[in-house]
Amino acid sequence: MSKLILYDFGNSVCCQKVRITLCAKRLEWEAIGVDLFKAAQYDPNYLKLNPKGVVPTLVHDGRPVIESTLICEYIDAAFPQPPLIPADPWLQSRMRLWSKMVDEGLFEGVTEISFSAMFRERMKAMPEETRQKRFRNIGDPRRTDRFTSTYELGVQSPFVAHAVAAYERAFKHLEDALGESGGPWILGSDPTLADINMMPFAARLDYLELLDLWTGDRPRVRKWWVQASAWPFFKSGLSDLISEAEVVEMRTHGPTIRDGIAAHLARLRGDHTAAADRGPPR
Repeated sequence: MSKLILYDFGNSVCCQKVRITLCAKRLEWEAIGVDLFKAAQYDPNYLKLNPKGVVPTLVHDGRPVIESTLICEYIDAAFPQPPLIPADPWLQSRMRLWSKMVDEGLFEGVTEISFSAMFRERMKAMPEETRQKRFRNIGDPRRTDRFTSTYELGVQSPFVAHAVAAYERAFKHLEDALGESGGPWILGSDPTLADINMMPFAARLDYLELLDLWTGDRPRVRKWWVQASAWPFFKSGLSDLISEAEVVEMRTHGPTIRDGIAAHLARLRGDHTAAADRGPPR
């Protein structure tokens, strides 16, 4: 019998994505916590499994698999039933567009929005030496630049504006995709990794009480979210595993950046409207 170990952090969107996939496959696994706030991801033993020093890491029969998108696809290949990747190659390519949208836009986006709302306050309360160690431990100069900017400027950071734009693109595409597929899921009648990829990123906005800023005029996205958040494997892989303290923290701090996020959205949508009014370039 296969042995699965998941190196995990409860409120990490990437870990949530993997846990939903494991639950949808009805698999059992051993969870080993990696406390990101204590920099446990930089422990030398963990770095042997995951040299990037991030979560999650899945170990299957002693062999590590890293990167949440790749882990989810690995799980589907290793445990084929029920399938979460369509058999049709064209639909597979459509599914992977959502993986790319998450990995190339929403991952940084949710990090910046969450940081500006909650984790910035945690870092402010840290001793200076501890705070500087956290910045050094980021390791990636681009991430250091993003975190430093958001720490100093909060919701006014240009990186938060980029995050708002990434979510705006994603939800616009989601509204259109659900119309094209006929729903109720992104690719049609059955949930796939396209839906699972999106679920934690929508959930974080919902917990921060910000989701309606993007879904207010997108009825198909609202309907998708009602169904997704009621899906049993979303519950067992995500919402049931978030502590009450984490929920309270998100519900408390999210509304404090609501006006700033709404202002970014208004500017973004105003720019698009102005561009449309001007017509095509000549």
